[in-house]
Amino acid sequence: MRQRMQIFLAGALCAALTYAQPWPEDQARSWYARQPWLVGANYLPATAINELEMWQAATFDPKRIDLELGWAASIGMNTMRVFLHDLLWQDDPKGFQRRIDTFLNIAKKHKIRPMFVLFDSCWDPFPKLGPQRAPKPGVHNSGWVQSPGAAALQDPAQYARLESYVKGVVGAFGKDSRVLAWDIWNEPDNMNHSSYGKSEPANKIDLVLALLPKAFAWARAAGPAQPLTSGVWQGDWSDDSKLSPMDKAQLRLSDVISFHNYDPAAEFEKRIVWLQRFHRPLICTEYMARGNGSTFESSLPVAKKHRVGAINWGLVEGKAQTHLPWDSWQKPYVGREPAVWFHEVFRNDGTPYRPEETALIRKLTERGK
Repeated sequence: MRQRMQIFLAGALCAALTYAQPWPEDQARSWYARQPWLVGANYLPATAINELEMWQAATFDPKRIDLELGWAASIGMNTMRVFLHDLLWQDDPKGFQRRIDTFLNIAKKHKIRPMFVLFDSCWDPFPKLGPQRAPKPGVHNSGWVQSPGAAALQDPAQYARLESYVKGVVGAFGKDSRVLAWDIWNEPDNMNHSSYGKSEPANKIDLVLALLPKAFAWARAAGPAQPLTSGVWQGDWSDDSKLSPMDKAQLRLSDVISFHNYDPAAEFEKRIVWLQRFHRPLICTEYMARGNGSTFESSLPVAKKHRVGAINWGLVEGKAQTHLPWDSWQKPYVGREPAVWFHEVFRNDGTPYRPEETALIRKLTERGK
């Protein structure tokens, strides 16, 4: 059985790499030249603990989304990075498609074009539809779930379902001017060592490494007008010889290059310079962790200097509790706030956490009310 799986994975990787070629560099640069400087946030409404609760019919909250995207637009944000989930398509593809359309209409009203994330290797590997659990008191992102979950990732019989999801969503919205781009897989080789590491498949990285090119190929087969990407997020990218196999796959398959960085400005800029050798547009799809030295004041001017898109983690304090630090998994902040919020821009009522930050974003984007 193990040998058959290894043969399958090797064949899948070879075949998918053949049919998942990225845009030529000049096409990618031409696309980016038509965009405004991209500034936004990873978005989850305050009323949802994860992407399932955001999108399921019973808990989809367009009024709250409209309110919160209005706050984002008021400080000049023009994009949001938004996570989808394969189980939503499996359960109710037509309803899910209608809710995405509703979301896009709301975003368009606020002149915001989202980047949709199709798959994600972070946090809980056991996603389930239906009512989602309540937040764990004092714990950062305590209810977020992976897509696909561990069971689907380890079962090639479910890959046809995942293919249907990718082709269905990208096919429905791949030529929609309201959509900015597609992020195929978030942090694909994240093993979640500080949270769910003991529950992860031992061969998870090998499984994802084989499935990632297929996911790109499925998306391309749907004929999107928007670019595809998957962001590198760890390790040394200064030289090709130092790239991991996953880094190489992500960078080779992406039309535009995306990356994550939660470090101070000097490291942030150094990584931008490293990635400039690929001669493709750059979008930082995760940054801004105040307690880690990554701030709007330090990183956003650097991003503007290099015309790198900048999408911070978190917009509004809510059920995800990502205003709490990562280390809250080891020492929950029960009944107390951290001295400094980790993520998020606005309090739950729309008040800026730090007015000087929202003033800076508004000033740098030169759009806002």
